[in-house]
Amino acid sequence: MGRVNEGDRTPDAPPYGSDFLQLDAGDASGAGKADWLALRLRQAIADGRLAVGSRLPPTRVLAAELRVSRGVVTEAYRRLTEDGHVEGRRRGGTVVVAAPAVAPPASPPPSPADHARTVADTEPGTLFDGVPGAEIFDALRAVRARVDFTPGQPDLAAFPRTAWLRAERAVLTELSAEHLGYGDPRGAPQLRAAVAGWLARSRGIRVEPDEVLIVAGTAQALTLLHPVLRAEGIDSVAVEDPGSLGTRQHLLHGALATPPVPVDDDGVRVDALRATGARAALLTPAHQFPTGVVMSGERRRELLRWAEDGGLIVEDDYDAEHRYDRPPVPALRALLADHVCYAGSVSKLLAPALRIGWLVPPPRHRAALTEAKRFTDLGNAVLPQLVLARLMDSGDLERHLRLLRGRHRRRRDAMIEAIGAHLPGATVHGAAAGLHLTVTYAPQVSDTDLAAAALGRGVKCQPLSWHRQLPGRPGLVLGYAATPPGAIADGVAAIGQALRDLS
Repeated sequence: MGRVNEGDRTPDAPPYGSDFLQLDAGDASGAGKADWLALRLRQAIADGRLAVGSRLPPTRVLAAELRVSRGVVTEAYRRLTEDGHVEGRRRGGTVVVAAPAVAPPASPPPSPADHARTVADTEPGTLFDGVPGAEIFDALRAVRARVDFTPGQPDLAAFPRTAWLRAERAVLTELSAEHLGYGDPRGAPQLRAAVAGWLARSRGIRVEPDEVLIVAGTAQALTLLHPVLRAEGIDSVAVEDPGSLGTRQHLLHGALATPPVPVDDDGVRVDALRATGARAALLTPAHQFPTGVVMSGERRRELLRWAEDGGLIVEDDYDAEHRYDRPPVPALRALLADHVCYAGSVSKLLAPALRIGWLVPPPRHRAALTEAKRFTDLGNAVLPQLVLARLMDSGDLERHLRLLRGRHRRRRDAMIEAIGAHLPGATVHGAAAGLHLTVTYAPQVSDTDLAAAALGRGVKCQPLSWHRQLPGRPGLVLGYAATPPGAIADGVAAIGQALRDLS
């Protein structure tokens, strides 16, 4: 039997390798392991897998994982040290300090999102040129602005960190090991029960926990609905006009047409909805986005008659908890359960980053939506669900909502006052509730030009025309919840000056 060199694999040895860079010494030639390892490390530094500041494994550890002699690893590290790519720092280990100079790979053409971000960094005004694409909200978020009036953005500085940490500690203290496994794809039972209680108290909806499906926000709720609707032969979902551009984009991405239905002072026009021939409609009846209209009682009765004739209502109850000068309005789901698919979330109440929402579908869609959720992600992360359930059950979430209402009311009042001072002649819509105001004005200046000019002055907002498919008066949609009163006054003053400059 021939001599086996130290570090070589014997024929009956089990497979070996390292999780570090997925290295496998079996890929090296018998006499060139140090050359092979130095080359692989140099490539990883060059392509960014080992960034500057990364620490290499100790020579003894990497040699044991690769089943090579420690001298092989030491020699490879020595070569990279001589090249200036790594540096030994005693107790600090061997650290990457420089990347090899390599020719950059040919870059693919920029994606629309990359192009939008580049434009946003260099020419902010061009964001408002043409029809907004699917990347537009990401691009606008990437733009730095001294005042941000983006609608739908809650006051993230008010997130109840102390209450959340207290609830999380309590949950972790009581958490059994089984809760760390795969959960119910419908959502944690504790949160489904808490949501059922929350909906009964705040929205007048009486449901059993088993009727609630926990989802990753309203966006995922719509995504889960796409195949379910198409399986029923529904290929279009009527939407309010004006109505949310983002919601419309989600439906279009699911290959569903979005015929527009005009909104007036009583809400969506049901006669126009019937005329579309659509068998489903996505609506925001409690606080229409973006106009703020509350659907009237007579219009609700017309809508329910449309649903009883075979229509499906997707009710987006996106910010119904935020109301200031009017009594609560019951959800449509409370009136006609068999024809309303109800969606809500904590994105406007706590933070969008939590990605927690709920869907209460009609009984006939419950199984299909649960199936869709199961095969999408096996269910939301359980730990945040349990923490949210504790916040709901303890009353902490309601206390947080009361705090927010006072803060938001003051900011809304500051915005209305500033609009009166700096945008004379403008009409304010939707002041009684929500997190935004819509402002319309005489049509001498396009709202996209005005939004671009405002952004040039450091103020970020959305033109009303983004949320229209039908013609209408120009306007701006101005979120106020995340902006202090002083900054609100400065931002509206800048918009007023921009409008005067353009007129």
